[in-house]
Amino acid sequence: MALLSRKGLLAIAAVIDVALHGRGRPVSAKALAARHALPARHLEPVLQALVREGILRGIRGPHGGYELARERKRITADDILRAAGTIEEDGDPALVGSPLLNDVVRPAVEQAERAFSAALGRINIEDLARRAEPFRDTSVPP
Repeated sequence: MALLSRKGLLAIAAVIDVALHGRGRPVSAKALAARHALPARHLEPVLQALVREGILRGIRGPHGGYELARERKRITADDILRAAGTIEEDGDPALVGSPLLNDVVRPAVEQAERAFSAALGRINIEDLARRAEPFRDTSVPP
């Protein structure tokens, strides 16, 4: 059972890619898509969500692209997944009519989700980018 969606994993990979390749200049969506073997149209909605939530900053123009909007150590996997819309926020309305679901199943799953979210909050882009440095591909321009 996969706990993270493809979209969530792609969002994390995109932010790490920007951290690796964007030192001092924006990383183009085209270069990101090429490095991840994706059509740009699959990546663009994820990148825009990351911009809206302050993870990335979009730079317009012929030499535009994306850069980190804050320090690498201040961006966590949990932040990215929330920005990409792959983790639901608390406060989902209870399903009416099922005490077993509302009083037993849902609280147990919510406790596990909080633990998972806390674990993701301890994973920051600084650490991931450091681990990814040996995989840095310079064959595709930023």
